[in-house]
Amino acid sequence: MAAWTPDFENELTQVLKDWLKQQGKTQADLRRSLRAVSTRMPSLLEVLEHEHKQGGLAALAARLCRVEAEWSQSPMDDAAKGEAVDPFGQLDLLLKEIRQDSPN
Repeated sequence: MAAWTPDFENELTQVLKDWLKQQGKTQADLRRSLRAVSTRMPSLLEVLEHEHKQGGLAALAARLCRVEAEWSQSPMDDAAKGEAVDPFGQLDLLLKEIRQDSPN
């Protein structure tokens, strides 16, 4: 299992920011989905770190995939705004890569 390090946290922060931008979502949207106490990145990362401690990278990616699925089912998703939606989702691709890299 990959350790939660400052470098990992920095990379995850950048991935989250890029993902939110691609999805047309904000940190507030992510806060609601993760049920974090604040919209600030450290609070969001705290929830994700807990998920990582419970089940590693696969659990972290699965949690983010559930968030993306929730967003795609919400009435105010990108399709409602008239924008195209990626039916496969970038997080599904990330989860697939993690599973391929995993020794199990």
